[in-house]
Amino acid sequence: MDYVRPAEVVNSMIDASLKKLALPPRDLLIRGILAGALLGAATTLAFTGATTTGQPIVGALIFPVALAIIVLLNLELVTGSFAIVPMARLEGKAKWGEVLANWTWVYLANLIGSIAFGVLIAGSLTNMGKIAVAGVAARIVAAAEAKTIANEAIGAAGMLSLFVKGILCNWLVSLGVILSMTSNSTVGKVTATWIAIFLFFALGFEHAVVNMFLIPTGMLLGAKVSFYDWWVWNQIPVTLGNLVGGFVCTGLALYTTYKPRGQLAPAAQAVAQPAE
Repeated sequence: MDYVRPAEVVNSMIDASLKKLALPPRDLLIRGILAGALLGAATTLAFTGATTTGQPIVGALIFPVALAIIVLLNLELVTGSFAIVPMARLEGKAKWGEVLANWTWVYLANLIGSIAFGVLIAGSLTNMGKIAVAGVAARIVAAAEAKTIANEAIGAAGMLSLFVKGILCNWLVSLGVILSMTSNSTVGKVTATWIAIFLFFALGFEHAVVNMFLIPTGMLLGAKVSFYDWWVWNQIPVTLGNLVGGFVCTGLALYTTYKPRGQLAPAAQAVAQPAE
């Protein structure tokens, strides 16, 4: 039967964690760069669909193509790693230092891939700066400003909003990655991934890697956003929210409830105390 039960999925998460932690930095960089670039491509596609049709929901419907490719090719996306990679630590088979090292390499790789694609698409959308910013390019500029200086304008409320949207986002995005493990077929994996990713994009939450593409690309196209605005008023609080959403709401939650109570590792017991 194609369907994989939740308890088996948790075992697959633990296995995936061990395999990811065993990857050398070279592989983490290559796979992470590809994943960052693919998210940039999907974001551009989603904005194109929303702009040409006037219906934002169209963008949400087509955005999950990148996550489907990332899942099928087993590439590295830090938001998914926030949920999966700590599983080996919860099992007592890895150290937190190894987990943090993995996250750091993948985060850096996603950043490189996102910015590289952003440079290329900025040149493509403006014919290497020879035509005015309009259409999709203008939408990217508007999004970059809305995600940074608009939050700065409302101060602490804007910062907290970014953190909360980051939690909600990666609860859904990491869930999409893990839902792909509920099927053994290509069609099943794509469909399961699409469900949760569509929800995240349609609801307008904040994804750290998407923003690694959107904000610097918007800056290249003329957005009135500084490096400080990008990192302080979006990238850092969104990353922290994504970490909480992926690890706590998805990884730890599923591990705690589907791992047999008698086998719950001491490391996990220190983090989560299930109700009696």
